[in-house]
Amino acid sequence: MKKFLLLFALLTMLSGLFAQVAPGRYWVQFSDKNNTPYSINRPEEFLSQRALDRRAKFNIAIDELDIPVNQAYIDAVAGCGAEILNPSKWLNGVTVRAVEPSVVDAIKELDFVVDVRGCYDNSLKQEIKGKFYFENMSNAEYVISRETAVDSEYYGLAFEQIDQLNGIAIHDAGYTGEGVLIGICDGGFAGADNISLFAAAREEGRLLGTRDFVNGGTGVFNESAHGTAVWGLIGGKIENTYVGTAPDAMFFLCRTEDVGTENVIEEYNWVSGVELLDSIGADIINSSLSYITFDNPLMNHTYYEMDGKTAVITRGAEIACSRGLLVVNSAGNEGSEQNEWRWMGAPADAEHVFTIGAVGVDGVRAPFSSIGPTYDERIKPDVMGHGYNVYVTGSVDDWFGRGSGTSYSSPVICGMTACLMQAMPEKKPQEIMDCLRKSGNYSDNPDSFYGYGIPDYVKALNYLDVKEPENEASELIKIYPNPSNGVIFVDFGVEGEKNVQVFNQLGQMVYNIDIQDDNSEIETFLTSLASGVYVVKMTCDEKNISTKLIKN
Repeated sequence: MKKFLLLFALLTMLSGLFAQVAPGRYWVQFSDKNNTPYSINRPEEFLSQRALDRRAKFNIAIDELDIPVNQAYIDAVAGCGAEILNPSKWLNGVTVRAVEPSVVDAIKELDFVVDVRGCYDNSLKQEIKGKFYFENMSNAEYVISRETAVDSEYYGLAFEQIDQLNGIAIHDAGYTGEGVLIGICDGGFAGADNISLFAAAREEGRLLGTRDFVNGGTGVFNESAHGTAVWGLIGGKIENTYVGTAPDAMFFLCRTEDVGTENVIEEYNWVSGVELLDSIGADIINSSLSYITFDNPLMNHTYYEMDGKTAVITRGAEIACSRGLLVVNSAGNEGSEQNEWRWMGAPADAEHVFTIGAVGVDGVRAPFSSIGPTYDERIKPDVMGHGYNVYVTGSVDDWFGRGSGTSYSSPVICGMTACLMQAMPEKKPQEIMDCLRKSGNYSDNPDSFYGYGIPDYVKALNYLDVKEPENEASELIKIYPNPSNGVIFVDFGVEGEKNVQVFNQLGQMVYNIDIQDDNSEIETFLTSLASGVYVVKMTCDEKNISTKLIKN
């Protein structure tokens, strides 16, 4: 991000220019939602069943924030000559494009309009977009072909970041994000509609949709590969080459970031995007975006605005969390000691957002990873993930390169957290985040550099009861209590000779026995196990049934 080095005279000149020259895009704030055709008593008219189920599960009431923006108000703004961009029901307004100052003046005269705010100015472009994208993929020293990308068997180049979180054991237990809907807000997903890394998601119908909040429509695959890399870290799936942290999840991709500029309208885009993700029933959102300074320095955030309630995007993020969404956001890349600004950007300052810093594979904080605390002295980041010199995909098929940034640690954490949501579907997002903080290697002494440290997802899973999926395994193998830190009992729902095998979190068989109806031997063995996640597999009458055991 830019440093605050402009001279007072320059600021004065810019202030005068900003007052005289209307930027092309505006936020129009409405006063109310009066005379809307929608009602909180008929939420199925504006929320999907998944969204309603999430609210019911977490006992969240439908309120006025859920009511869409009054369409009559939007039509009146359009009647003044403005092009409608994106409405926001949570903020109760709409972004518009208006070239002529007379159009802005006409909008201000509408009796239900309380404010019109300029939020776009491309006259002062930043030389470097402050998102810390991965290294240029055209540079050969950072490029590796898929044929040489096998680094650690099944996970390939993605092994390090998953192993660091003890995430392989979570996958081995059957939690790979299946059934969880992940929304991604980013700057574009170039090539992701064609490259083989996402073939499984596309072919299995797990890419549910796309939306472009920058230019309108659904085209998100033609600009910026930043989102492509982010999605790959979560949902990429090529066995023995590159497997993400939630390879079997569902996805909806939103382009909210305009990579060619830095303007406040991108915060409004983000809020509109997250509103859509909420309404379709997303469970968790990754946002590898951070807003501090803008092309027009008069719009820059200040540190005292990093209080969890001031920035537009932060306010939107807090509302999203209040709807039962789990929002995961990168801390930012301003943490270098040489920077005047070292703190997180918005919306990473939000109290209920899960803010992620970056470490290397050695667990040492990356020097660029933004620090806390927030202005109101809350600890940020929350936890850390691998974001330094991590392998990411490019927009060209079968190619990967090393990159660095909290943009990458955030999706690594997001995907693994989605796996916990699959394991604990009845747990509220805040409960899940709390157990992840508790599992961190800095949990006894959290600070503003590491937060609560690197989470251990097996420990986090152990801290909360795990709901067994209701399937054939739950009927034919019952292990209780589960999780357990003491005596363990096993009931088999079938009679006759059975072969029982136990596998540890590395997939290694640690026990193998043929039994009739006496379970005492297997119970005794399970009781002796060390803490961790195990898979118990039973073969009987040509049936192969597996279930998990969480041993505290």
